[in-house]
Amino acid sequence: MTTDSSTGIKALDSLSANEFHVEIDGAIATGIFGVSGIVSRSVDINAGRLINAPITITKMVQQDPELPFNRWTRETLTNPTTRVTRQIAVVAMDEGRETRRWVFKDAWISDISFSDFDTSRDELIEERLVVQHHGVEEIWPGA
Repeated sequence: MTTDSSTGIKALDSLSANEFHVEIDGAIATGIFGVSGIVSRSVDINAGRLINAPITITKMVQQDPELPFNRWTRETLTNPTTRVTRQIAVVAMDEGRETRRWVFKDAWISDISFSDFDTSRDELIEERLVVQHHGVEEIWPGA
């Protein structure tokens, strides 16, 4: 919590779940609905090693084959025995200002799935990408 010294008003220092964007190799991706599974650090105590938990990116199905996620997905599907890697960043924003960044290194898609097609619903079809990685770096701008 922070206090404005001129007014005495206290403000919460928090993040809103809907203020974020995702970058793929430095380019902001469009059509992202959500990201789940962000873990800054997880340790397997018995093995004495870090665990790199996967994240899931949920996005709209987009038609443009040249969009970064569509290119990555196509490359992944045409190279089934190769890990096609990218650098992924999830960036938390607050009123247009970056407040935190999680960078997933050597990320690769392990699963691609879609929401159900259903004539009784109006929702957009979702594409869900389970993304494995070789480590996450949490960056605090200005720190």
